[in-house]
Amino acid sequence: MTIIITGTSSGIGFALAEYFGKKGNKVYGLSRKHTESQYFTSIPTDVTDNTAVQNAITEILKSETRIDVLINNAGMGMVGAVEDSTKEDILKLFSLNLAGPVQMMSAVLPKMREHQFGKIINVSSIGSEMGLPFRGFYSASKSALDKVTEAMRYEVYPWNIDVCSLHLGDIKTNIAENRVMAQVSEPYATVFDKVYALMNSHVNDGTEPVEVAEYIEKLLGKNKWKAHYYFGKFGQKIGVPLKWILPQGVYENLMKKYNKLD
Repeated sequence: MTIIITGTSSGIGFALAEYFGKKGNKVYGLSRKHTESQYFTSIPTDVTDNTAVQNAITEILKSETRIDVLINNAGMGMVGAVEDSTKEDILKLFSLNLAGPVQMMSAVLPKMREHQFGKIINVSSIGSEMGLPFRGFYSASKSALDKVTEAMRYEVYPWNIDVCSLHLGDIKTNIAENRVMAQVSEPYATVFDKVYALMNSHVNDGTEPVEVAEYIEKLLGKNKWKAHYYFGKFGQKIGVPLKWILPQGVYENLMKKYNKLD
């Protein structure tokens, strides 16, 4: 298969690109900086720049006759109270987490449509299903991507193109290095410090990136996809159905305890 993966300079994206390259697939990794690997071809690309995206796909199609899989993995985190977040940071976040994947999909769809086949995985978050404290805009950006995914499923199914959101729990990566950090104001400082420490603890104890690759490999073996898949530790995945099963007040109290807000 010919597979394009974004955000391959480190973390989940790098693990995915190496994993599928080792399996004999032709893998192209798109990220802002060049990445050395014997298992995939790195093409420096800023996915928020539509011209750069189009140029990257043009370059790939000089060597390939088809694009089988796109994995939209590039993204960033953002932490801070809603009140403290700036318009500039919000737009930066949505540019990468929402507009970037949309531009990538728009660039590969013509070739997928030509071959009447394609699979697109938009890497989302379990946090997209709920408003996480001090991560409200991150949750919102991934939730927006989920809704785009749902809409696209209706739009592209006539050409045998499948799209899904893969909601991940905490994965052991260096995501903390790439987060947008809002300036925390005094009223939130004490509780934010507790939540932020817990957040980093969850990442440090998270699932290994290679396990995400193994899960995606199984997904790619399926003929038909659901709109949403969830991967992570049970304690995080269970939060999704609990939100709809439990009374709202009970669920919010559980979230407060889980996030050490009480």
